[in-house]
Amino acid sequence: MTANLLVLISSGKEAIGKASTGMMYAINAKKNGWMDDVRLIFFGPSEEFIAHADENDDFLGLLKSAMEAGITPMACKAVSDEQHFTEKLELKGIDTEYVGSIISAYIKKGYEVLTF
Repeated sequence: MTANLLVLISSGKEAIGKASTGMMYAINAKKNGWMDDVRLIFFGPSEEFIAHADENDDFLGLLKSAMEAGITPMACKAVSDEQHFTEKLELKGIDTEYVGSIISAYIKKGYEVLTF
C-alpha cells in the first residue's frame, strides 16, 4: 500500500509552534521513509511569516532541513502576489504556484492531508 502525504501549513506567527510541528513531521516522514511521498505547501499566514522572517529564525532552519531532506516547498502565488512578497519566498527557495488546483489534485490522488 502506498502512503503519500500533503502537509499544508497555514499557521503563521500567531501559532509558530503549530507550524513548526508540521514542518518537523514532514521532515521526519521524508527522512525516515514513513511515507512514500511527502509534499509541503504553505498557505496564507505561514507565507507571510516566512517572507518576513530573518535568516536567523529557527523556522527558516526547519525550512532548510526540509529542502535538504528532498522536500520541495511550495506556497500560494495568489496570496504572495496579493501581499507583495512572492520574490521574498522564491529567494528563500520556495516555489510559488496557484495551489488550489494542486491541492485538489493531491487529494484526488489519495494523498493524506495534515493541516497545521
